[in-house]
Amino acid sequence: MKISRRGFGASVAAAISAPSFAAPGRASIRRPSVHLIKPPRLRPGDLVGLVAPGGVVDQRLIEKSVQNIEALGLRVKVGAYLGAAFGNYAGSVQQRLADLHAMFADPEVKMIWPIRGGSGCISLLSRLDYALIRRNPKILLGYSDITALHLAIHNKTGLVTFHGPVASSTLADYPREHMMAVLTDPRPSYTIPMAPENVVKAHTMPHFGIRTVTAGVATGALLGGNLSIVAALAGTPYAADFRDSLLFLEEVDEAPYRLDRWMTQLDLSTGFANAAGVIVGVCEDCAPQEGRRSLSLDQTFDQHLQPLTIPAVTGYSIGHIRHQFTVPIGVRARLDTAAQTVTLLEAAVA
Repeated sequence: MKISRRGFGASVAAAISAPSFAAPGRASIRRPSVHLIKPPRLRPGDLVGLVAPGGVVDQRLIEKSVQNIEALGLRVKVGAYLGAAFGNYAGSVQQRLADLHAMFADPEVKMIWPIRGGSGCISLLSRLDYALIRRNPKILLGYSDITALHLAIHNKTGLVTFHGPVASSTLADYPREHMMAVLTDPRPSYTIPMAPENVVKAHTMPHFGIRTVTAGVATGALLGGNLSIVAALAGTPYAADFRDSLLFLEEVDEAPYRLDRWMTQLDLSTGFANAAGVIVGVCEDCAPQEGRRSLSLDQTFDQHLQPLTIPAVTGYSIGHIRHQFTVPIGVRARLDTAAQTVTLLEAAVA
């Protein structure tokens, strides 16, 4: 149909003058429910598969990891390609996949524990055997680059995995206590207070201090991890759909402008306002370099969190820090900013 200039102009004017409609509220864009698969709980003497799906490891890290596992009363199975190297990666994609798949396929292995993060896990996601993982649910524990595995496995299988210490971590009392409680004891409710050691550190290292940006109580599934990885997965089939969730984020050794970019990316892709709450952990070595013009770490996060009406906090005991607690991905929890606690509202293991 041909439209005259006058008719076209009238149509445009009508469109401009028509009432605008607000963006849909949170109720209209609720996150689809995910059917969770909970791995069997860890028991004394269980076999732990030691792998390196990301950065390259050396013999010292391997030996320390074996000692850590045995000190917990567990046994160790070492990945066939654990000593491999391909540039800064712990072997080729095929080698790292082979070790992961072998550990999931072995019925004797009850927990898979990466030695470290580093980089490279994102390269495995399109070739992971998610059907194998779904058939053989077991504990996967780690942080940093392991975030890529957590989010992909959560999206594709619904398996509860765990953001917490890597196998080479130095386990102080606080991380060991909360890690073992979450992995071994399927309680219907479990409250995790912040690490007292981090509170002491805050006297001389302000970024360890707990800040409430917006007060309140929020409930939702725990979802998130390392900020750069969560942002890198935005727009992919493995992205964190944190609508109606308690989004937790942590980072290390990055400039504030990079944190700002990644926070903006997540806000543009999903929207922080659509989360139930936002928890930012302790971001080590992320302060501006001396002499460089920059927002402070607090200003960087506040420009994203202050406009929100949902509970939002920073400085919680999550991240590249010695005293961190273990976060089960996908498990419903409650954030209480006044009590400064995160309470799991269901067991993370079966």
